[in-house]
Amino acid sequence: MFFDSHAHLTSDELYPKLGEILPRAKRLQVEGIVNICTDRPTLERGLELAKTTPWIYNAGSTTPHDVEALGEKEFGLFEKAAKEGSLHAVGETGLDYHYYKGSQETQKTFLKRYLELALSTDLPVIFHCREAFDDLFEMADSMYQSKRAILHCFTGNMKEAEGVLKRGWLLSISGIVTFKRSTELREIVKEVPLDQLLIETDAPYLAPQSHRGKLNEPSYISETAQCIADEKGIPIEQVAKATAQNIKTFLRLSN
Repeated sequence: MFFDSHAHLTSDELYPKLGEILPRAKRLQVEGIVNICTDRPTLERGLELAKTTPWIYNAGSTTPHDVEALGEKEFGLFEKAAKEGSLHAVGETGLDYHYYKGSQETQKTFLKRYLELALSTDLPVIFHCREAFDDLFEMADSMYQSKRAILHCFTGNMKEAEGVLKRGWLLSISGIVTFKRSTELREIVKEVPLDQLLIETDAPYLAPQSHRGKLNEPSYISETAQCIADEKGIPIEQVAKATAQNIKTFLRLSN
């Protein structure tokens, strides 16, 4: 059974199609999905979805991409949801200097606020990071010594992967690992211990190689798991079992 550790189920792209997407995921052995809420509409939908679909677990924050526009406006929504016990994790929060170099200080401000929120509510954190690992590690080391963190959709280099792992965080791999050009990422995957590994779709984005150009969805998670299994030389069932247990432990799920 697979566990998709990161999907945007309540995004505008996927939400209208959930009547097809969720049953298809179940048929293809997806036992759980972490739904990432990033603004008011996705959070509101996520909270409603969790009432009827107990195998969906909500996480939430404004992404680093949107903190300039939405950070102040919507922080209180995620704060309220976290304090009411409606979230299983805070995130995806973090830093992204690839496209958003001009907003570095604003990103840091809101990362600090979300780390403080996680600590005050005893929730784990899901990090987004692109071309900002030095700053992310520095802030986490000074403010968030907890090992309950995920670096989602990892696409960094070996040194950055080592930085994630030595802090005790989980490293999550998306369908990018299946792309033909992702040779370095596949080499990194070989070195990641199974007990620190997660798999995700990041749906509706980043569909794996055989579905490139299509809307991604949780039912495609097995292709990522198979690629990892092939690189490690182990059965796909071992990858599925380990990554599912890792995210359950991270979320403090009883089952």
